[in-house]
Amino acid sequence: MIIPNKLKIGDTIGVVAPSEPVVGEKIEELQEARRIIEQLGFKVKYSKNLFSNTNGYSSTAKEKAEDINSMFADENINMIWCAKAGSNSNSVFEYLDYDIIKENPKIICGYSDINSLTNIITEKTGLVTFSSTNFKTVATDETDYSLKEVLKRFVDGNLDLGLKEDKDITIQEGIATGELIGGNLSIMKGLTAGNYNVKFTDKILFLEEFALESYPALCSNDLYYMKQNGVFDEIKGLWIGNYEHESGISLEKIISDVLELPNEKYKFPIIKSNYFGHIERKTVIPIGTKAEINTNEERKIKLIENCVK
Repeated sequence: MIIPNKLKIGDTIGVVAPSEPVVGEKIEELQEARRIIEQLGFKVKYSKNLFSNTNGYSSTAKEKAEDINSMFADENINMIWCAKAGSNSNSVFEYLDYDIIKENPKIICGYSDINSLTNIITEKTGLVTFSSTNFKTVATDETDYSLKEVLKRFVDGNLDLGLKEDKDITIQEGIATGELIGGNLSIMKGLTAGNYNVKFTDKILFLEEFALESYPALCSNDLYYMKQNGVFDEIKGLWIGNYEHESGISLEKIISDVLELPNEKYKFPIIKSNYFGHIERKTVIPIGTKAEINTNEERKIKLIENCVK
């Protein structure tokens, strides 16, 4: 495990766009996010291809990878923050220089499709990466909850997940310890098998899903694929985040249906929280450090290893 350094006031944050392009009104939103971050005392550097849209639906895989590799190699960059999400950050996998990343560890973060990138970097290098709000979202969120969570984790090194008033709900009782892995459900399905997959053995898996794009039957499809490929035979615990579909069907119900709970085969603890996912309230979840689930406690999950130093 490689732990990145904390972020300090005055440090430089590099912004990259590994997924959909930053075009149209998204440019103005990104500029506003930059203003907010610079007002806090940080410097911001845009990557070379940040505003590229070479393919018409995103920059090319090589352009994206060039930006990520360059940001890791640049000794003046202290943190890499992904601009926004989308659908194809996995395009960079074969073009990333994992040796450069390993030799120049630093914070890299984002959520949704970005968790494809962060999970693979952790898998290939051992670098702790993070599921957090995206850079652009700093300007579009109605509250500063997610920004404060970023500062709490990366500047202060605080290990608290969410705020005291945030609650965890028990779906299935138990106690478990394991490294965190996860993010968006459809993204994690894509990392289950193939040349670029992640190892789920003895992990605590966290999952959320964007209800506007994934209806319940599609979530079921993704979960069955993971089940059929042995994921739920391997994990130590499951942590469910936000999913608010218009049908009212919850992600925890779909998971219970797929796993046929209660089921002697899947006895790991399962909890639900509403402070990560495609919502305003997004805590920062490290990928690659240990957490503990204990359904006997009021706060049912906690980080038990430092994720920045």
